[in-house]
Amino acid sequence: QVQLVESGGGSAQAGGSLRLSCAVSGYTVNYYCMAWFRQAPGKGREGVAGIERNGRTTYADSVKGRFTISQDNAKNTLYLQMNSLKPEDTAMYYCAAGALSSCYSGSWRSGHGMGYWGKGTLVTISS
Repeated sequence: QVQLVESGGGSAQAGGSLRLSCAVSGYTVNYYCMAWFRQAPGKGREGVAGIERNGRTTYADSVKGRFTISQDNAKNTLYLQMNSLKPEDTAMYYCAAGALSSCYSGSWRSGHGMGYWGKGTLVTISS
């Protein structure tokens, strides 16, 4: 059974850092397209960062240069290092996994093809 469990959320001040983790069980992370999404109160879901099997990464313009997605195949864990945090980064953050084609085509950004989702971890950034 595939399971994704996020952790590492919490509160931080603007300019600070947080690292989110997503522990994966039931499959090996580098067999899938892996990604982080977020949803702020009253807003739609946003694809934040995606990583392909070969390690190629893609970011939303809103986080480019501040966030880094990575994965540890030995630990079967996905990470999101978030630096220079802003109040507008406040959201529930979700990790997701899907078909590799979702990464290749870029469709992961809309959630298309991402069949497995965690329950989320809350990030709150104060000014």
